[in-house]
Amino acid sequence: MATFLYKLGRTSYRRRWLVTLVWVALLVLAGVGASSAAKAKDPGFALPGTESQQAFDLLEERFPGGNADGATARIVFKAPDGQKMTTAKNKAEVGDTIADLKSGSKQVATVADPFTSGAVSKDGTTAYISVSYKVNAMELTDDTREALTKTGETARESGLTVEIGGDAAMAEVDPSSAEMVGIAIAAVVLAITFGSLVASGLPLLTAIIGVGIGISSITALANVLDLGTTTGTLATMIGLAVGIDYALFIVSRFRSELAEGHSKEEAAGRAAGTAGSAVVFAGLTVVIALVGLAVVNIPILTKMGFAAAGTVVIAVIIALTLIPALLGFAGDKVLGRKARKAHRAAVAEGRSTAVVQDPAKPNMGTRWARFVLRRPVAVLVAGVVGLGVAAVPVASLQLGLPDEGSNAPASSSRKAYDLLSDGFGPGFNGPLTVVVDVKKSEDAKGAVEEVAERIGKMKGVAASLPGPLNEAGDTGMVTVIPKDRPSSTETEDLVHDIRDEAGAIESDNGAKALVTGTTALNIDFSQKMNDALVPYLALVVGLAFLLLVLVFRSILVPLKAALGFLLSVLAALGAVVAVFQWGWLGSLFNVEQPGPIMSMMPIFMVGVVFGLAMDYEVFLVTRMREAYVHGERPGEAVVTGFKHGARVVTAAAAIMVGVFSGFIGSGEQMVTMIGFGLAIAVIFDAFVVRMTIVPAVLALLGHKAWWLPRWLDRILPNVDVEGEKLQKQLAHAPEDPDGDRELARV
Repeated sequence: MATFLYKLGRTSYRRRWLVTLVWVALLVLAGVGASSAAKAKDPGFALPGTESQQAFDLLEERFPGGNADGATARIVFKAPDGQKMTTAKNKAEVGDTIADLKSGSKQVATVADPFTSGAVSKDGTTAYISVSYKVNAMELTDDTREALTKTGETARESGLTVEIGGDAAMAEVDPSSAEMVGIAIAAVVLAITFGSLVASGLPLLTAIIGVGIGISSITALANVLDLGTTTGTLATMIGLAVGIDYALFIVSRFRSELAEGHSKEEAAGRAAGTAGSAVVFAGLTVVIALVGLAVVNIPILTKMGFAAAGTVVIAVIIALTLIPALLGFAGDKVLGRKARKAHRAAVAEGRSTAVVQDPAKPNMGTRWARFVLRRPVAVLVAGVVGLGVAAVPVASLQLGLPDEGSNAPASSSRKAYDLLSDGFGPGFNGPLTVVVDVKKSEDAKGAVEEVAERIGKMKGVAASLPGPLNEAGDTGMVTVIPKDRPSSTETEDLVHDIRDEAGAIESDNGAKALVTGTTALNIDFSQKMNDALVPYLALVVGLAFLLLVLVFRSILVPLKAALGFLLSVLAALGAVVAVFQWGWLGSLFNVEQPGPIMSMMPIFMVGVVFGLAMDYEVFLVTRMREAYVHGERPGEAVVTGFKHGARVVTAAAAIMVGVFSGFIGSGEQMVTMIGFGLAIAVIFDAFVVRMTIVPAVLALLGHKAWWLPRWLDRILPNVDVEGEKLQKQLAHAPEDPDGDRELARV
């Protein structure tokens, strides 16, 4: 592996014009393909194997043209104090709003008049217009959204309180601002780390090129592969993260090789052969984590995982080819001003370009490693206990999907939610739809009414209203209004109670009742994610463990890596529960309504953080393994690994924390939760596990850390990640037969 990558790095350095032009051509080609491709249609959200999906499919089959998956909006009116919505003036204003909605967009399917549909509160102070659209929320045009917003603004001029809720009114979160914040933070961290604008610019440039090719390719293939508009979201986040990390590792190793006196071409080859090997296997762990999302069996997550995995593969190939090519153009400009001046002076005078490190001045990484080696037990106990305490809140973890009640208090959707809760009850924001299949019933209408009556008597039901049958007369619907808000555990219990009762109903009158609707769909989604967590974790950690055994040729080091990751993720989830479910420090993150944790959060954190954690593990510990294989004692190898890798890993982690923290100020609680969770997870994993627990464990294990059974050693192929074979080969070969000749250290 190392030998092949060494040759690839030198070839890319020599053929830098060709390599660079190829990548630029790929970027242009992907861009042209994306710009010329037809706009992708959103395939919709599907949950195979769930009752919600079965009911949804039955609705589409039995109620053709009913737009079961169409977007919806609610325009909520509140009369001024002392007035009612039923006055002639207010009725006229509502009528004008209905007319504006119907004429505002061709995507509008139906607009329900509150005075004929019974959408007026008992006290007459609150009313709402229901709007349904022909397409889902993802396919609504900007003009349609603007027309909805403008209609609400016009209605407010009458003096009524008017707020808009529903998925049609949800503003799409634009991640570009958060990404720009992350890139800005990355630029500052890289500049401080390298002390060179050229060196700090290379990782940013190549990461942007990689993400550009990946996202453009996804856009170009969206129609062919039936990809949704959100498929590229995860690819953008992960592609940017690993693209910067991998390039950072290669550039850092190139600078180290230059400092050891190697020529620029030789340094590029060695950087690709050593750090490049770590990049390949780190990339493989990320790909495993992303492709493993297929275990959840939710099509949209599977597609997001595969798309992001493709972007990671691009990032790895760019790091191994484009980075060495660009280093050919940059040369010693990647060094800081002082080091560059000394390097050029040595070349001009024919002296060795090797930089002799003053042993009396160890860097921060060296000092920290020596501190841990002196007190490994104390450091290990402190790290494990600290993360264990942070993980305690996980015991009360409740999964769900936040509703509009958890939106920013100043948002119109939150205000509409509150108005409906006050006027009609909290459960009105999350009605359940019970689809009743009465094909086998003798009295279809009576069967639907009986279902509604039996559900209405159940605990937690505020109202149960039967609807009309379809044209064929074989399917009906019952609208169930819970007493509690959509995201509450009481509403979840009600959904399960209705489903438990469905079997008795079918045996009594032949009617098959299936529960669906947004609230039920969210509950099923949460359950599906919860059920998939353990299999997903077992698959990802298991495969990565085997891969790391191959990389490190050790049993205990991969085991320690996996256990450390689990500890950091549990601690991060504990912090998320404390802030977003318990409400601790909630005011700092605009958590006005603590509630269940977003159901995809645990799996999302496992997938993303596992990939990044293994990046840091592979890069840091590979350098230790390299030193150990080349003859250093276990303690010395740990110090060497930190001497060369701690600064780079710290910089990479700081960049990721900055990127993820940029999402915290989005104003949308779901996005804020993701940003906070990923940022705190990287902090725990990089700075507590990788920089503290890892050296402490290795110090305690000593030579045993690198133990591998002989029978397994014979079976496993030697991928030479640490470059032992490469070093032997280079020791018997001239260093730079074709490239620029510089004197190497002897």
